[in-house]
Amino acid sequence: MALHTLWIYAVAVFLLSATPGPNMLHVLSRSVELGVKRTLATMVGCLLGLVTLLTASAVGLGALLHALPGTFTALRIAGAGYLLFLAVKAWRAPVSEDDAETSAVRPEVSWLALFRGGYAISISNPKAIVFAAAFLPQFIDPARPQAPQFAILVAVFAVIEAFWYSVYAGSGRALSRHLGRAGVKRVFNRLTGGLFAGFGLSLLAFRAA
Repeated sequence: MALHTLWIYAVAVFLLSATPGPNMLHVLSRSVELGVKRTLATMVGCLLGLVTLLTASAVGLGALLHALPGTFTALRIAGAGYLLFLAVKAWRAPVSEDDAETSAVRPEVSWLALFRGGYAISISNPKAIVFAAAFLPQFIDPARPQAPQFAILVAVFAVIEAFWYSVYAGSGRALSRHLGRAGVKRVFNRLTGGLFAGFGLSLLAFRAA
């Protein structure tokens, strides 16, 4: 594909990926809770989920969901339900008064569970398929083989997304230093829960054009 087209695409993806969304919020909150190292499993899960959606879009799943609105609606409701579940979980997360003394103690969560959680939150957003189906083809040259072009676009998207995951994870680590007091941690948990709820409700309200 043309180099200038790839550069335009990369800049657009860089700006889009920087925008906070469910994946970035999940990575941030996991980093605050567990630290950057253990959040790597979450980041891998989120990234694999995103690549799955982009690949599905490239092979025409977005058009299929558009043609079968009932299927899209079911996936949309399921995705919104998962985000609302995370919202309630974050809002009700217990905070002890001695968090300042126990802030170095991390909850025991397996790497597989962290991976599954990241993948689930990433794959549960069907509007990403519709977005990708409308966004990616704009950078495809129909006069050239399309499969290699889609592969390049998906790979570039994945690399940029991984960069922003690392930025948000690092921000979570820095933020965790200020969350030793129970009151501050409680505010953070409820803010996180409110944002997850907002994402879930926006997914419920979403309608594919």
